[in-house]
Amino acid sequence: MTAIQVIENPVLEGTRRALVLVEDRIGHYPEFREFFVRQFALDTSGLSRPGHVRAPSGMTYALVFIGRSGEPFPDGIEIYALPDALEPLNDPEVDADLWVLLRWMIAGVGGEWRVEDLEATGRLYTLPRRQ
Repeated sequence: MTAIQVIENPVLEGTRRALVLVEDRIGHYPEFREFFVRQFALDTSGLSRPGHVRAPSGMTYALVFIGRSGEPFPDGIEIYALPDALEPLNDPEVDADLWVLLRWMIAGVGGEWRVEDLEATGRLYTLPRRQ
């Protein structure tokens, strides 16, 4: 599996944002906040711009960090796929990319957070496919 790549200056011309995942309370677990602060230098850039990553499919994603009054930053995150402006999203590809993104995040957080636990939980919520 190809790792998630953090992109400093992605080419955004000719793309659009398509919301694919929202977590509005990453502050429940400070380890997650700290992971994003480390990965995207949020202690210096703050709200000035989103973080960008490239997934194994080649799709670029924008991670928009949410701040709330009275809460340490970031308190939430919105993840947007950045497909070509006129192209539809490939839903199975986006789903696969999101799992890779979640594995990258969990591995980066570490400690009690393990990729194996994420995958076990994901299997509980996976619907069987009809043949």
